[in-house]
Amino acid sequence: MNLPNKLTVTRLVLTPVFFAWYFIKDLVPSVPSILYSVVLVLVYAIMELTDLLDGKIARKHNLVTDLGKVMDPFADVMIHLTFFTCFLYSSIAPVWAFVLILWREFSQSFMRMLLMGKGKPMAANIFGKAKTCLYAFCSIYGIFYRIMMVMELSQPWMSVSATVLFALAALSSVASFLIYITEVIKQGTLKDMTR
Repeated sequence: MNLPNKLTVTRLVLTPVFFAWYFIKDLVPSVPSILYSVVLVLVYAIMELTDLLDGKIARKHNLVTDLGKVMDPFADVMIHLTFFTCFLYSSIAPVWAFVLILWREFSQSFMRMLLMGKGKPMAANIFGKAKTCLYAFCSIYGIFYRIMMVMELSQPWMSVSATVLFALAALSSVASFLIYITEVIKQGTLKDMTR
């Protein structure tokens, strides 16, 4: 397994670590808030850094593999849905936004599998790029908000800000998927699969 794929596997391994640590303060209240916060941010930072590096290294050193093409987006979905599930539990993410994001991610994964079977990669669009940025903002803000909650420093405006961020993420997520679907229908890529 090459280095980019190892970095992707690292992200996948850290996903349940993040999930478990997110809830540790609820299970063991005696864990110091500072320790809780530092570990939460550190695990998140490592996950984001490995996400940034795996693609760059793969492209720069010609290490792009079929496994990496499938595993990288899979890891992204696993990670973001894990983050957003944690935020849903803490009432940081609104349920309706989470459900829209969940439906979109599963639908997108299904479409990606169909198109890969046809040898057609999914091209990025502007809403897809916006979605990626907004997912990152939601993740950072959600972690910040959770830390403020644990330290009993959260403010009412934080809930409103979180709702706005998650609403934008959900809407851009759905918009990007609709654009993908429209392109696939226009091109007739999957037409022969219905016979």
